[in-house]
Amino acid sequence: MRIFKEEQRFTQSWLLIVIGLSIMIPLIFLTNGLIAKQISLLNYLLISSFIILCCSFIFIFKLNTRIDEIGIHYQFFPIHRNLKTIYWKDIFSAKTRKYNAIKEYGGWGLRGGSLLGGKNIAINVKGNIGLQLTLKNKKRILIGTQKKSEIDRVISRYLNQN
Repeated sequence: MRIFKEEQRFTQSWLLIVIGLSIMIPLIFLTNGLIAKQISLLNYLLISSFIILCCSFIFIFKLNTRIDEIGIHYQFFPIHRNLKTIYWKDIFSAKTRKYNAIKEYGGWGLRGGSLLGGKNIAINVKGNIGLQLTLKNKKRILIGTQKKSEIDRVISRYLNQN
């Protein structure tokens, strides 16, 4: 049987620039404060480390997707400790589609869900192509992908079998 696997991380150029600026600008002010002896070296090191650590936290996140004969599995680490599984028997429809992350879901990451009172969720990291699942319980899940043609082949194979 064919198995689809994909791992995505936040590596967009614009995001790297924003994070770089979010680190550099405060460090410039801190360095000026250190030179002017307005802050101690210890405070400089502590605050600088905190800024770098906070801004780098986004690089821990990753979206893992796996499609096999059991179903569609996804994990948005570190929010999900383990893969979440959607069994083929629970899927009403599955198709890839183009979407607008900001207009439809308010951005990238783990979006929507029962916390916001909706039945639609999106798990995406980058891009504008996703696997749109409609479950038999009317819940809709969009899982972002960078491998549209490969995911289309695997989905059609398993949907036709089940």
